[in-house]
Amino acid sequence: MAAAAAAAPEAWPELELAERERRRELLLTGPALEARVRAAGGRLPPRLFTLPLLHYLEVSGCGSLREPGPGLAQGLPQLHSLVLRRNALGPGLSPELGPLPALRLLDLSGNALEALPPGRGLGPAEPPAFPQLRSLNLSGNRLRELPADLARCAPRLQTLNLAGNRLRAFPAELFRPGALPLLSELAAADNCLRELGPGVAHLAALKTLDLSNNQLNEIPAELADCPKLKEINFRGNKLKDKRLEKMVSGCQTKSILEYLRVGGRGGGRGKGKAEQEKEEGRRKRREGKRRGGEEAADEACRLLLRVLRVAENPAPLTVRVSPEVRDVRPFIVGAIVRGMDLQAGNALKRFLASQTKLHEDLCEKRTAATIATHDLRAVRGPLLYTARPPEDLKIVPLGRKEVKAKDLVRQLQLEAEEHRKQRKRQTVSGLHRYLHLLDGREQYPCLVDAQDEVISFPPITNSEKTKIKKTTSDLFLEVTSAASLQVCKDIMDALILKMAEINKYTLENKEEGSLSDADAEADAAPGQLSDPSAEKGGPCPLVVEQVRVLDEEGRLKVVYPSKTDLDFAASHVTVTR
Repeated sequence: MAAAAAAAPEAWPELELAERERRRELLLTGPALEARVRAAGGRLPPRLFTLPLLHYLEVSGCGSLREPGPGLAQGLPQLHSLVLRRNALGPGLSPELGPLPALRLLDLSGNALEALPPGRGLGPAEPPAFPQLRSLNLSGNRLRELPADLARCAPRLQTLNLAGNRLRAFPAELFRPGALPLLSELAAADNCLRELGPGVAHLAALKTLDLSNNQLNEIPAELADCPKLKEINFRGNKLKDKRLEKMVSGCQTKSILEYLRVGGRGGGRGKGKAEQEKEEGRRKRREGKRRGGEEAADEACRLLLRVLRVAENPAPLTVRVSPEVRDVRPFIVGAIVRGMDLQAGNALKRFLASQTKLHEDLCEKRTAATIATHDLRAVRGPLLYTARPPEDLKIVPLGRKEVKAKDLVRQLQLEAEEHRKQRKRQTVSGLHRYLHLLDGREQYPCLVDAQDEVISFPPITNSEKTKIKKTTSDLFLEVTSAASLQVCKDIMDALILKMAEINKYTLENKEEGSLSDADAEADAAPGQLSDPSAEKGGPCPLVVEQVRVLDEEGRLKVVYPSKTDLDFAASHVTVTR
C-alpha cells in the first residue's frame, strides 16, 4: 500500500507539469486517462484541484469518469472554461459543480446526466453559482427536466444547448420576465417537448431557436414578439395548423413569424385591434431606427459590408468536414473578404495587434477558438477540414521549412524551455503558449487544400504557402473551435467588424506610409490578415462572400454569413445583403 501511495503522484505527469510551469490551461484525454480514472474510483484526482491558476480545464472521452469529485469549486476559483464532454457523468453531479464565479463556458455534453436537483446539480441559485456563465452545453444527455432555478443560477447566459435529451417541458422560471435577458441562442432539438409557452416572448435577446424533432402541436403567437428573433427551426413537429407545419418545413423565418403575428389563417384573428396597433407602432419605430441609421451612415461616410451570397458567386469556395475532427476540434466557419486595405501606414500592424487581442479575449487564449487567415489567391479549393496523426501531418509553417507536426511541436517545446531559461520566467510567449492545447491528442486538426497541402494547423500556425503579403487584397478567413459553432460565428463577426473599422480609419486618415515586409513578418502570427492595396478613389465596401461547410456526404452543415450573422449595431458599419 505504501509503495502504491508513493507511486500515485507519478501516475499524473500532466498535473506535475502544469504545477511546475504554472499553466493556466490543462487538457486530459486519451486511453491512458481511462485506466487512471477507473483506478481513482471514477473520479478526478484531488491533486487536480490544487492548481488554482487554471483558467481552462478539459477532461473528455473518458468512459470511466462518473463524477468530478469534491474540491473542484474550492480549488479552481479562476476557472473560465470547464469542458467535461463525452464522459460518463451521471445520473447527477455529486457534489454539485458550483459556485465558480469566473466560469464563462461549461460543456457537459455527451454524458449520462438524468437530473440536476439541488445538491446534485450545477450549483446554488442564491447567490448565483455562475454569475459570469455565457455558454452552457447539456446536449446528448438523458435529462427529463431542467433545474427550476437554472436562470437564477446563471443569469447572464447567452447560449443554452439542450439538444438530444428527454425533456418534456421547460421550467416556467426560464421564461420569467428578465430571467435571462442576454440569452440569444436556445437549442432543444430532439427532445420530447410538448409545449412552448407564451412566456418565450420574454427572451428579449433571443436570435436563434431550434426546437426541431419534438412533440409540439402548437407554436405560440407570442413567439413573434421576440424583437431580435431571426432564425427558428420547428421541423419534425406534428402541428395542428397544417399550413404552419408546411411553412416551418420550407419557409423563411420572417414569413413564419409574420403568419404567427397576424394570428394564422384568420389574418389577424386572435389579436385585438389594440394589439395590432401596438405591433404597427413597433414596426414603424423599427423602420424609423433603420432610416435614421442609414442617414447617419451617409453623413459619416461609413464603410459598407456587402454580403455576396453563394447563388451570386460563379465559383463559391466550400469546406468539407471529415468525421475525424469530431473528437478533436469539430467546429469550423469560413468566409471570404475582398477589398481590404492594410498597405497604408500602420494599418497592418494595427490589425495584427487587434487580432492578438481577439485571440486573448474572445478566443480565451485560443482555448475557445482560433482565427486563421490566408491570401485567397494562394488558396486552392475545395478545402478539406480533417485530422491526421502527428507523424503524417506535414506543413510549411510561417517562417520555417516543411516539417512534420510532431517534429514542429517538439521544436517549439524545446524553444519554450530555452526561452524560460534565458528569461528566468515561468511563462512563455508567442506560439509556445498554445502547445498545451495539443497535449494528449492522437490526431491534430488541419485544413487541406485541393492539392493535398496543409494550409492551416490550428491552434498553432498557418502555412507559408498562403501567407499574407502586402499585395494581398482578398482573404480567406477561418475560425475553428472545440466549444460550439456559435462561438465560431461570434468570433468571425468580431473579426470582420474589426476589418471594417481599420479600413474606415485608413480611408479617413489617408495614411501615406506603409509597413515594411520585415515588420509584417515579425508581427506575423497564425491567422494573420493581409495588407491589400486599396483602389484609388472613393470608399468601396468590403465584400464578404459566403462559404459553405459540408459534411462528408456533401450535405450542408453551415453557411457563413447567414441572415443572422453580421448583425452589427455599430454606427460605422452598414451591412447590405
